Amino acid sequence: MTLKDYQNKVDQWIQTTGVRYFQPLTNTALLMEEVGELARIMAREHGEQSTKKGEVSSSIADEIADVLFVITCLANQHGIDLTDAVLSNLDKKSKRDAQRHKENPKLQ
Repeated sequence: MTLKDYQNKVDQWIQTTGVRYFQPLTNTALLMEEVGELARIMAREHGEQSTKKGEVSSSIADEIADVLFVITCLANQHGIDLTDAVLSNLDKKSKRDAQRHKENPKLQ
């Protein structure tokens, strides 16, 4: 599936099951919530924090998918083609950081 296909599937889901898009500010708040849920799992699986007694942990993959869903909703609401945005962003990073990471002694 391409990013465009995914954007179309999310839009179709919103129009049928979700009824309508939430306002962009609401979606931004939801994005922060989903990123927080991902951070919680990461802190427990890769950090020093332990799981609370009785706590049910979600999967990293599921939480990343939740983040991607909300990001896709925001992109759709703003008429952003994610394929174009991702390619443009990668090009920007490639030019800006062509030597930066190779020359970083912390990464050696």
